[in-house]
Amino acid sequence: RLGLERADTAEKALSVIVDLLEKYGQGGNCMESNMAFTYHNSFLIADRKEAWVLETSGKYWAAEKVEGGVRNISNQLSITTKIDREHPELKEYAKSNGWWDGEKEFDFAATYSYVNTARMTTSGGRYCEGYKLLNKHKGSITSEIMMEILRDKESGINMEGGFMTTGSMVSVLPQQPNLPCIHFFTGTPDPAR
Repeated sequence: RLGLERADTAEKALSVIVDLLEKYGQGGNCMESNMAFTYHNSFLIADRKEAWVLETSGKYWAAEKVEGGVRNISNQLSITTKIDREHPELKEYAKSNGWWDGEKEFDFAATYSYVNTARMTTSGGRYCEGYKLLNKHKGSITSEIMMEILRDKESGINMEGGFMTTGSMVSVLPQQPNLPCIHFFTGTPDPAR
């Protein structure tokens, strides 16, 4: 929200977020219950001209400029070797902890998580299912198709149970500056409604 408030481009919003991350860190409970549950965050940041994926691990972060196709995030790190901006100590911190030898190509998701990056888009789970649904409509995604994807319960994108999806947003950002941007938000806790 502060990125939206303080920046007029996607890249400037990314800078706002990483500056705040450096200054304040991250945290806070992800549930309203008494159970303590926190995790690191990922962001899709877009304007009329460009889009970025920002993923964090503590104060460390990596950002990938989206150059085309489709991109999604979902409860796991997904930036691998294409890193366009990064925390200045990202690689050194990984090296000092023995997570990366400094020789092989640096892979953010593989280094900072336990995810097998070779299987991310082929195994089950929300990330994989979102990737499949987006690719199914690649080149012809409309706001209506995006809403269908976000409502999908079978894939786990619209979660039910202990952890529930509590809102979704779809934005249409035309590249032509004379056309208005349109934003759709869920009006109820369940995006399927």
